[in-house]
Amino acid sequence: MDSTPQVHVSGMEDAPSNTQTPVDTEMTPVPNAGNESPEQTQDISLPDAQPTEAESQPAEAPQPAKLIHFLDFLTSPIVELIVGSDEKKTTMTAHQSLLLESPLLSEKAKAFADSPRRIELPDDDVEAFGYFLQYQYTRDYSTSPSQTQGPEGESDDGGEQLLKHARVYTLAGKLGIPALKSLAHSKIHSINSTSRGELAYARYVYDHTSADELTIRKPVYSFWGSRSHILRHEAGEDFKQLCLDVPQFCFDVLSVALDHREKRTQDRAEAESGVKSSGRKRLRSGL
Repeated sequence: MDSTPQVHVSGMEDAPSNTQTPVDTEMTPVPNAGNESPEQTQDISLPDAQPTEAESQPAEAPQPAKLIHFLDFLTSPIVELIVGSDEKKTTMTAHQSLLLESPLLSEKAKAFADSPRRIELPDDDVEAFGYFLQYQYTRDYSTSPSQTQGPEGESDDGGEQLLKHARVYTLAGKLGIPALKSLAHSKIHSINSTSRGELAYARYVYDHTSADELTIRKPVYSFWGSRSHILRHEAGEDFKQLCLDVPQFCFDVLSVALDHREKRTQDRAEAESGVKSSGRKRLRSGL
């Protein structure tokens, strides 16, 4: 009697039977082969071959949460925004729900009641506020490519692009939009500027940020402190004037420069003595 185990596969009753006698030879199964006979697949566990419940379920449709959120903006009332003063005064409009993300603007919106939906911001920069609205609608903003190209390919000679992003940074801080503040700071570091441009940017930062705003101040004085021995020759008079006008900038730059000089002096002394400051000897190449 043939003792070969028989495997019964559901749905194969009508399939033609294989009447050939199996060869009594040990076969190495071929992975993913689709034409094995029942005798060759007897070591397959059928329950494991069945699709799991998760695989048999259709993929869930994308959730329209973001679309609904954006529609909430578009269906909210329109607010008139008077930004700037004098000849720079500009009228803008935006959806109210979008403006309410700013704690400052949300507070001003509480005064609407039966009065016209109007907010006046005479002290804010018109262009920076436009970038703020662009960000609120698209979660990004871009400045116009107005930088001047120098004869050797220098860009942003006067610091215009740096100043645009710096104004967005300070406006975002005032409006209470930390994500926009972070985005503006990242864009600042992507600008290729000259010494004159960097000085104009440094002056704005020290004039419009507090002393504890190290996120934006530290890169400024670190940059000038580590390169002032070179950059001051490229913009000597402007550098001197900024130091006279903004003593804190001068002190911060001087501190960095002195720290670098002190470290170089210490490293030189250690190299000459062959001893680290901890008192342990340096490893020598000849040992």
